[in-house]
Amino acid sequence: MGRDLNKVMLIGHLGRDPEMRYTPSGRPVTTFTVATSRSWNTTDGERRTETEWFNIVAWGNLAEICKQYLNKGQQVYIEGRLQTRRWEDSEGAKHTSVEIVTSEMMILGDRRDTNHGHTGETSEIEPVEEDEYPF
Repeated sequence: MGRDLNKVMLIGHLGRDPEMRYTPSGRPVTTFTVATSRSWNTTDGERRTETEWFNIVAWGNLAEICKQYLNKGQQVYIEGRLQTRRWEDSEGAKHTSVEIVTSEMMILGDRRDTNHGHTGETSEIEPVEEDEYPF
């Protein structure tokens, strides 16, 4: 049997400034959204564009780097894994969210501090209990 693989690579633009919080155990977690767009021509020759939004989660040292260096509108490369999170709200309704837990982040395009274009950091990726999420 071969090894399983769950790997995602994105290049897109931040939809909002990153938000950093801490879990009850004190681990930093940063969340933000990234938009990717693709364009194509229809059979009639009409140009169409489609934008896809992704929820990004970074943990630990990478969470702090993302919070410090990323801003809305910036272009980034994100590498990580897909994770489905399920929870119930206060009314008991069930929700599902698909997120990308990032293991690597690279700032592309214009950036203020070129020394931090490539973090070389990897996030400690581990299963997380629902109550570890402070949001």
